[in-house]
Amino acid sequence: MTDTISFQLDANGPIARLTLCRPKKRNAMNRHFWAEFPKAIRALSDAGKTRVLVIDAQGPIFCAGLDISMFGEMGSSTSGPTAREGFRHVLHTMQSGFVALDNARFPVIAALQGPCIGGGVDLISACDLRYGTPNAEIRIEEINVGMMADLGTLQRLPKLIAPGLVRELAFTGNTMSAEQGKACGLLNAVLPDEEALQAHVNQIAEAIAAKPPVAIAATKDSLNHARDHGTDETLRYMRALQAGLFAPEDIINAIAARMEGRTADFDALPPLSPESHS
Repeated sequence: MTDTISFQLDANGPIARLTLCRPKKRNAMNRHFWAEFPKAIRALSDAGKTRVLVIDAQGPIFCAGLDISMFGEMGSSTSGPTAREGFRHVLHTMQSGFVALDNARFPVIAALQGPCIGGGVDLISACDLRYGTPNAEIRIEEINVGMMADLGTLQRLPKLIAPGLVRELAFTGNTMSAEQGKACGLLNAVLPDEEALQAHVNQIAEAIAAKPPVAIAATKDSLNHARDHGTDETLRYMRALQAGLFAPEDIINAIAARMEGRTADFDALPPLSPESHS
């Protein structure tokens, strides 16, 4: 494997796994990541076979943020109005990777076996669930290198934890410990080591994958809508969403499976065409 590859994807079953695989580079996000990550997530969502995505990493660091080489490549990209216009679109492309996580028709679980820094925080902020080991520190690193976080942390994190805490982290660049992350609700749980982390995340993923995909996709959609809109508007949206997706056959299937002590079998989501993104 060359150093240009940034992640491995295993999507052979209902639980897909995307593993950051540049441990010698602290799993920093290089050009390959920004070009391929959004496409990979959208392809999984479009195919309809994935019921849960787990994002984990190799080595002692979960993600150190942007590959430092990208700063050199982008260093002169704001030297004039025309260049700044181009830079704006580059930034939009980079943001789209994490928007793809938000828009995916399945829940996304982040499994942090080590520190999560800078762009890594942008990534996990766009995930649905986050679990870590005791050394899964979290730091909004951008302010420490003379810039602001610009890929979603400042927009998503205040909706996950107390806004005042986000401001403290964003202004100071201080490190949040895994236990602090759990205490404030950013991490769902802290497991004693990587083996326990993987076992726990697999258990959660299997529990989600056993539920009807249509109901899971609609639940994620509704939760995201509630996060971004007021209660009245969200309830109106829920009425339309439920009326369109209510599936009595899934309910009967789920109840029968529970009574019979077996795992229910649900239809996969329908595949989407590429035109759905246009």
